[in-house]
Parts: sequence; C-alpha cells; structure tokens
Amino acid sequence: MKQLLRTTDPMKIIYAKALLAGDDINCFEMDVHMSVLEGSVGILPRRLMVLNDDLAEARQILIDNEFELEPE
Repeated sequence: MKQLLRTTDPMKIIYAKALLAGDDINCFEMDVHMSVLEGSVGILPRRLMVLNDDLAEARQILIDNEFELEPE
C-alpha cells in the first residue's frame, strides 16, 4: 500500500474516501485512533492508503477535485 493523502483535517479524509469509493477504489485510513494519545487536539495527521496499482488513478481523482497532494 502507498500513502495517498496525509492530513490533520478529518473532513478531507471523509471526502477523499467518498470520492474513491465512487470509483471503486479501496482505501484504508491509518492513524485513526492516535487521537486518543494526543487528546483529540488534531495535531497528528491521519493517512489514507491505497493499493500500489490504484495509486495513479486515486491521485488523479483527488487532484481533479482540488486536493493538494504531496509529490510522489
């Protein structure tokens, strides 16, 4: 799996997951439960992972929907 998105904004993760699901791209959200350790302050980023084979298509979907992604 490869990292597609890394953000501290939970709404971006939700929106990205919905966009990917609409194109039948499976994704996995990592670091969801880190908020327990940080006290729900939102300083630790969450990561959205996709399969290696889906990375290029998933990146294009998010870019088309105005997400700012880190370079590969």
